[in-house]
Amino acid sequence: MKVFISGASGLVGGNCLKHFTEQGCEVVGSYYSFQTDDTVFYDTLNPDHPYNFDVATFAPDVIVHCGALTHVDYCETHEEESYEKTVQSTINLIKLANECKARMVYISTDYVYDGKNGPYKEDAPFNPLGVYARHKLEAEQLVLRDIDRPLVLRVTNVYGNEVRGKNFVARIVDQCKNQQKLKLVLPYDQYASPANAWDIARVMYLLLRDDKRGVYNIGGTDYVNRVELALRVLSYFPDAEYDLIPISTEEMKQPAARPLLGGFIKMKFSNEYPEFLFGNVDSYMKEVLNT
Repeated sequence: MKVFISGASGLVGGNCLKHFTEQGCEVVGSYYSFQTDDTVFYDTLNPDHPYNFDVATFAPDVIVHCGALTHVDYCETHEEESYEKTVQSTINLIKLANECKARMVYISTDYVYDGKNGPYKEDAPFNPLGVYARHKLEAEQLVLRDIDRPLVLRVTNVYGNEVRGKNFVARIVDQCKNQQKLKLVLPYDQYASPANAWDIARVMYLLLRDDKRGVYNIGGTDYVNRVELALRVLSYFPDAEYDLIPISTEEMKQPAARPLLGGFIKMKFSNEYPEFLFGNVDSYMKEVLNT
């Protein structure tokens, strides 16, 4: 299997690049703004950029779209940029995939739901609450409509190993290891099912290997709010200094609305792969502290 990964210097893309390579696939991963040693340049908003990696000549069987603008509040006040980086980039990769006669994998989110009745199975009704959410839903629907044998993975609160350590869990770990005092102001009423990016990569590989298609909601075995998630990580650093202030989402006054009861019921995937063992925050922390 030949795979091209857009956004491979990020959290999900980097884990996919590593896992697919270990599985014996021929993989090329791209970056746009943050280069790593094992990625090539590709601008999804400018397919004719002279420095773009020649995807057509590589002739992938699969294009995985992991690049995204994920700053939800920024998207709310920069709607045009959000559209460009989420929807237009997807449109461009759909065109590329069809030219290459490749399958396409799109990474989506629980923000396509309104968070009133979560956690969610795949067939739950959509009701995106903000700009980011609407654009993610629009992009995933384009993939499902315009790609032969499409695959959409909805994920949320992703954590794990990444070069920049930008994700929520990794930032807490890094500050604790460096003995920095943390100040955390976190909502106690936003619930989700955090997923390890390594599990997402493993899931994706299995689904592609077995020619699965359609939408899969993927989450870890935890179902926690942001306060609980932080405290779970902090529990592994008994000497850590921190101020943790739990507040409501309403009190946070964030520009973009959040789905409060988000997250996923991964029944569809687990019924098809009953022996697949998902990790959780505890298993990840034990791994981190043993390395």
